[in-house]
Amino acid sequence: MSPTRRIDEIDTIRGFALAGILIANIGFIADPRLLGTIGFGTTGPVDFVVQTFVLSKFYVIFSFLFGYSFTLQHRNGTRVAARTLRRCAALLVLGLLHGLLLWPGDILTLYAVLGVVLLAVHRIRPRTAVVCAAVLLALIAAAYAALAWLLSLAPSGVAVMPPALSAEQGDRLLAAFTAGPAEFLRVNIAQYAQTVETTWSAQGPTALALFLLGLAAGKSRLLERPGDWAHRVPAVQWIGFGVGLPTAVLYSYLVDQDGTAMVAATALNTLTSPLLAAAYVVTLLRLARRVPAVSAALAPAGRAAASNYLGQSVLACLVFTGYGLGLAGRLPPVAVMGVAAVVYAVLLGLSVWWLRRHRHGPVEHLLRLVTNGRRTAAPARP
Repeated sequence: MSPTRRIDEIDTIRGFALAGILIANIGFIADPRLLGTIGFGTTGPVDFVVQTFVLSKFYVIFSFLFGYSFTLQHRNGTRVAARTLRRCAALLVLGLLHGLLLWPGDILTLYAVLGVVLLAVHRIRPRTAVVCAAVLLALIAAAYAALAWLLSLAPSGVAVMPPALSAEQGDRLLAAFTAGPAEFLRVNIAQYAQTVETTWSAQGPTALALFLLGLAAGKSRLLERPGDWAHRVPAVQWIGFGVGLPTAVLYSYLVDQDGTAMVAATALNTLTSPLLAAAYVVTLLRLARRVPAVSAALAPAGRAAASNYLGQSVLACLVFTGYGLGLAGRLPPVAVMGVAAVVYAVLLGLSVWWLRRHRHGPVEHLLRLVTNGRRTAAPARP
């Protein structure tokens, strides 16, 4: 197989994952007071559904795809280190701009740093990568379990999470968030460092584990040989939904509890979120094989994933922040999800329109130029 041939399955999964990332992020943009919390919690049915089915599931899928795509970019074996370092530097710059100007929960800076780590171990054998990923996930879960045990020994009333914003602090934050472009930018920059610290500590180790699993899958050409593992799809679904979903429900119920139970549930969630994410992916691929229209609908967004990821933040900020309508804090959760659906549909339509005229999305084109270090002819379409 030519290393330049696009893999439809990857684009389909990316397009699907972008919907989950949008749902996960837009709630925090629609109400910046949530940035000081660990999740949506159980304040309402929509929040509970998002917490259960979306949060901590879709960045796992994107992390896996990052590791897989790493192998696609370097199968020709030329200038691997230089190309990767340039690409990671570009991602770092994009992530900093994205985080400071739009959404402090940006993931690109984390991916840029972990991409360098992946480069350092990119010659690892697939089996070894899988073992390392499993050990890393087990260590993360063990750390949470140990913390839960220590908390169980502490006197009652010990707080696990920092205190939430007071009503007065929340009102001031919301007013500044929607006051105008300059005030929103000031608030965003002020929140950036703390949000990055939370994102990196909460998602970084798990993302690295999924990078390694994606690397192993890419080296084994897993998504390019679906026939080799199609007979295992029912088992993945039974395990993923049977184990991952009940744990996700338990975690959502306990996430607002400031105590041992919440931390213990986090330990379980660390191990089972990848299982539930895997069930999502194999179910999607199974559906896409039976109904090709699913892949045709999702793949354009997946082909321009970076452009869509940044575009989501742009449109969400235009709706909710001082950059635009300033609707943050004014819409109920179900209406926020409606905005998310409209944003996704608009970007999907723009992706289809753009890709009729160009081979790559605008951000993807920029990344290719930086990665290659020179202007190169784009590969022919498959």
